[in-house]
Amino acid sequence: MSSTAADVVRLLTVRGEILAVAESLTGGMVASEITSVPGASKAFRGSVTAYATELKREILGVDGSLLAARGAVDAQVAAQMAAGARTFLGADWGIATTGVAGPDAQDGQPVGTVFVAVDGPTGAADGSAGGGKVEALRLNGDRAEIRMESVRSVLALLLGELAGEQTGNERAQDTERNGGF
Repeated sequence: MSSTAADVVRLLTVRGEILAVAESLTGGMVASEITSVPGASKAFRGSVTAYATELKREILGVDGSLLAARGAVDAQVAAQMAAGARTFLGADWGIATTGVAGPDAQDGQPVGTVFVAVDGPTGAADGSAGGGKVEALRLNGDRAEIRMESVRSVLALLLGELAGEQTGNERAQDTERNGGF
């Protein structure tokens, strides 16, 4: 269990919000990291591992013409996967991973090309999330290292969005619940 995953679960729990995950190259590793946190069931709805491109379209609602034109390794695909997971699983937040872990290039993208995305409640006062945010990554390492860094990156992206939206009152409640100052 990572401290980032624990922080994500803690913030979601304090806020009374639920997370859904859509994964491709990580193949369930994000969901595993989240569910390794005690109490994750209060904040985690479920996940879709859409490894095959057609599942991204059929289950997550990614635009078929986008997939045909750009392939599965694309920023817009990641954004639509996160939004699709959020909608399909009925959650407040959706996160997604798509990319190339290797050993070979895919859809014209080299190994280490990864997109992580978050889709959250719209209308945040500070404009954070704004419905969605995508981060493009160029990762080095072997297949396992690329996949682990993708997990870390998508959780960090979500944590940044959650922390950016947390109000002073929510911070006070969180501190009190967790015995802090």
